[in-house]
Amino acid sequence: MQQTTNTILMVRPVNFRMNEQTAVNNYYQKVLDNLLPDTVNAKAQQEFDDYVEKLRQIGVNVVVIDDTNDFDTPDSIFPNNWISFHENGTVALYPMFAENRRHERREDVLTLLEEKGFKIDHVVDYTSAEEEELFLEGTGSLLLDRANRKAYCALSPRADEGLFIEFCEDFEYTPVVFTAYQTVNDQRKAIYHTNVMMCLAETFAVICLDAIDDKKERKNIVDHLKADGKEVIAITEAQVNNFAGNMLQVKGDNNQKYLVMSQAAFNALTQDQITAIEKHCNILSSSLDTIEACGGGSARCMMAEVFLPKG
Repeated sequence: MQQTTNTILMVRPVNFRMNEQTAVNNYYQKVLDNLLPDTVNAKAQQEFDDYVEKLRQIGVNVVVIDDTNDFDTPDSIFPNNWISFHENGTVALYPMFAENRRHERREDVLTLLEEKGFKIDHVVDYTSAEEEELFLEGTGSLLLDRANRKAYCALSPRADEGLFIEFCEDFEYTPVVFTAYQTVNDQRKAIYHTNVMMCLAETFAVICLDAIDDKKERKNIVDHLKADGKEVIAITEAQVNNFAGNMLQVKGDNNQKYLVMSQAAFNALTQDQITAIEKHCNILSSSLDTIEACGGGSARCMMAEVFLPKG
């Protein structure tokens, strides 16, 4: 099983803004009061286009889909939350916490990938869980170690343990469950997505161990990562606040590996951390300031990895 892919699906926004429905438990979002909505969207589009260009320059196959005006979908730029693609030709569709995010799920995305030669044999649909107010937001909630068949999940209002276990049974992953916290107004609150505080690459993991308050859970995760031969690169909560946990390893030309992150994330890293990462792969960064501020997500959230076989 491959841990990294060369093909990424990304959705170009048309009405990007701070989503008030997600802000209730995404404490990284901010309102940019001094900017008009059109300005926010235009800045987000520019950041998106620059980011796609950088990925394509290193040889990543980026499939760009334009969002539509059919629904109010301010977070459509983060497709990894509603869909995941797997090497056996299976696609998973996920239940979303925010009602307006449920409109991001689009059949035509599957059609487009099939037109590009990708094979979809089976769709596993978890979305009916929304009726019971249960959620599992794709590879925002699930960190998949595809090679070692392990799935890591930080439980939160957007990541239900029962659904996570169901996913692991369906896709044959060993579940690794924990809770990650951030300090909000002097209180410890669950971090909304696992991929904000942790990144799994082929031979290393970037993780905020300080966010895992339970010592047993913290030890369990480190034990799993080390057992699978991964170097553990620890980051701080302050670095997580700059999206230094929200990274993804991708493949460029000649199978060259890159760890992709925002400029803010890169700027937050220490020289020792950069050196540790660069022992394993190159680093690619791009400015995503507007997207991070309004969306409360960053580089990793914007990329849905495509592992589907070619037909």
